[in-house]
Amino acid sequence: MKFQDYYTTLGVSRTATADEIKRAYRKLAKEWHPDRHPQNQRKSYEEKFKAIAEANEVLSDPEKRKRFDALGEHWRHGQDFQSPPGGGGGGRTMSQEEFARMFGGGRAGPAGGGFSDFFSQMFGDMFAGGGGGGGRGPQAGRARAPRSHGEDAEAEIELKVGDALLGGKRPFSLAMRVPCEACDGEGQVDMHTCPSCGGLGSAQREKTIELAIPKDVRDRQILRLRGLGEPGPGGAGDLLLTLRLVPDDVYRLRDDDVEADIVVAPWELLDGTKVDVAVPGGTATAKLPAGTKPGQRLRLRGQGLVRADGQRGDLFLCVRLGLPEVLTEHQQQLLRELGKDAGVVRGGAAR
Repeated sequence: MKFQDYYTTLGVSRTATADEIKRAYRKLAKEWHPDRHPQNQRKSYEEKFKAIAEANEVLSDPEKRKRFDALGEHWRHGQDFQSPPGGGGGGRTMSQEEFARMFGGGRAGPAGGGFSDFFSQMFGDMFAGGGGGGGRGPQAGRARAPRSHGEDAEAEIELKVGDALLGGKRPFSLAMRVPCEACDGEGQVDMHTCPSCGGLGSAQREKTIELAIPKDVRDRQILRLRGLGEPGPGGAGDLLLTLRLVPDDVYRLRDDDVEADIVVAPWELLDGTKVDVAVPGGTATAKLPAGTKPGQRLRLRGQGLVRADGQRGDLFLCVRLGLPEVLTEHQQQLLRELGKDAGVVRGGAAR
């Protein structure tokens, strides 16, 4: 079999402290966890992820690390290796199938669960229960780490300007990490690294959240959603959610203000009209004076989004012309008659 240099796998020196090993493992486990990569690439990531979990299982356990250091100081990663009889520390050598049953085989991880032949030969006797001499039961091992909260996570979602202006609640789907079902979020099974999540204690899942839009929402605002971050033994961290405001069919940002289209018929502009407009907290009535031109903007003061200084910006109404969806033959004929003596009308990108 090939020698597995666990220090090389984690990218740490042979004199690395427990904290250095822990930090290196967490960084690599996040980077290589299969749930973070496309389905068609997961096989290669699964193998690497399993090797990282195996290296951490050895180097984070003082007894296993001591045995590995004693046997591995003259070997290089990838060399052909034959462990001493008895799995390197006395006792019996377990078969791969028996080892998998006793050490996580029943809770298959992303790559199928279990550890390498190299690991089994070196450390299988440590899980032999009442088997060979010097063996330990599966409940033996290092003490549990203090229960700490998970890390904060970050995400960004798009929020339509109209939704931001009018408020309320909106559902959003996010890829979030949830506690691992195999180890109940502990990261360990029988005091050993969980083969399903590699000790992370979590897996990535699609989750829908109901977001209450803040009244003072602004573009690029960051919301802290409690308990929706990375899971941890002592509870989940927070989710730092960035809101990016995007235009919709009616509303759009104009610097610190909001601009919205209102559509009226041509004849309504001749004598003037009133239009009800949705604004924060209810409805406002905009009065269009006689002779208002298409494209003209009307200001509704203090009806926009909240600015950085805490004051509300303005809502500008941009007048657009429209016609009823259905016109009678007579109405169509009147429009044709109107156009006979009218000048050429062009706007926008038209030439």
